[in-house]
Amino acid sequence: MSDYRRDIVNNQTVNPPMTLISGATILSMDDNVGNLERGDILVTGSTISAVGQNLDAHGARVIDATNMIAMPGMVDSHRHSWEGQLRRINPNATCLDDYSNATHFSFARYYRPADMYIGNLLTALSAIDAGITTIIDNSHNSRTAAHSDAAVEALLDAGIRAIHASGAPVAGEWNRAHWPGNWQRLQKKYFENNPESLVSLGVMAQLEPDLWAEARRLGLPIVTEFFGAEMASELESLHKQGLLGPDNIFNHCTALPDQGWEILREAGVRVNVCPRSDSHYGIENGMFAIEAARRHGIHPGLSVDNETSYSTDMFMEMRVAFYLQRVMGMHKHHCCDSEHSLTTLPAEQLLKSATIDGAACAGMQDKVGSLTPGKQADLLLINATDLNLYPDGNAFGTVVHATERSNIDTVLIGGRIVKQNGKISGVDSERLRAAIDESRAHLFAAAGYEPDIFAENFMPLVQAN
Repeated sequence: MSDYRRDIVNNQTVNPPMTLISGATILSMDDNVGNLERGDILVTGSTISAVGQNLDAHGARVIDATNMIAMPGMVDSHRHSWEGQLRRINPNATCLDDYSNATHFSFARYYRPADMYIGNLLTALSAIDAGITTIIDNSHNSRTAAHSDAAVEALLDAGIRAIHASGAPVAGEWNRAHWPGNWQRLQKKYFENNPESLVSLGVMAQLEPDLWAEARRLGLPIVTEFFGAEMASELESLHKQGLLGPDNIFNHCTALPDQGWEILREAGVRVNVCPRSDSHYGIENGMFAIEAARRHGIHPGLSVDNETSYSTDMFMEMRVAFYLQRVMGMHKHHCCDSEHSLTTLPAEQLLKSATIDGAACAGMQDKVGSLTPGKQADLLLINATDLNLYPDGNAFGTVVHATERSNIDTVLIGGRIVKQNGKISGVDSERLRAAIDESRAHLFAAAGYEPDIFAENFMPLVQAN
């Protein structure tokens, strides 16, 4: 075992053959299953085997979910997990340059494999704590093969379901000789003979047909940071060449003209949007693109993007999306001539964006994203008796508008309990904090950065090269 793993997580618990979640309010996110005011979920091994009322499960482990809301685990369809230890280092950032100066052009250049590991581990464990059971890990700091290995091993150790999208660094020195051959090496080392792994492989690449071709040769999904106003002109040529397809995952898609959306829909490109980061960093028009996507028949997932400015949870992502939608609707209705009518999204639809639509973005809609018999048992239980949630006047409203990570009592991934009684399972908190502190100390010293927890802005360390 690599030194940086340090036995921080012990997730070797053995599950009983069956688990019965009893008496929950069930939000299934499956129209055929429906929602139940009081019902049961039967888990057999890693799979949901039944959802209904008064289920008979003799000999099963029983989780009493009375006064709890059961829902699918959420899917964060775009997260730069390696940045975990850089949390809130630039809370007042106003543009992408601010973000890049605090990551790519400064600390990223000094990451060791151990720093990749602890960044990914912290992010993944925090995601689980917040009810996020699946992430697409956008890992654009794969400086060496060892860095990539560390990132993958952190996801495996955390016990989260993930796509590790390996990507080249943006700045600084790195081993170009291992690129893109690193993808095939990772596939062979971690995934080729491990079909039951919760973690799978993807790639991160911009509009680079040669890299896309290699990804497709290996059968890997392709993640791209796509800014619509800036990149839309390239879509028609890519589409005519047959280079766009359902294996493409586009992040952001801000300010994309209608013609571009039509191309994405026709090609089957998967999309996720970023309510907080698009507005926080003023990306293009600063507005997340869910309305335009849905107008063209695309139901995007939601994504947190990063933690260098804000928090990791999907509840806040849904809330920001809800209110931005309302502002967009009122602005167009009262202030602007618009050729498109705008229908604001209710809480239930935003919960779908965070669950089943996110699963579709990850290509996992047949595996996770809803409480459907036959799917993997990735789910969470919310304690609706907590003071900030009680009384529960509307289940969707309670989840989207009021729930916090502290209200999550239990999380299952693949049928295994990874959070119980409000605590992450199997994590040595002291070792975890010590590893985080050591990593931050190394990065700050290597970059010559003097931390100031009261600073208004992060000061750029170096210029892009």
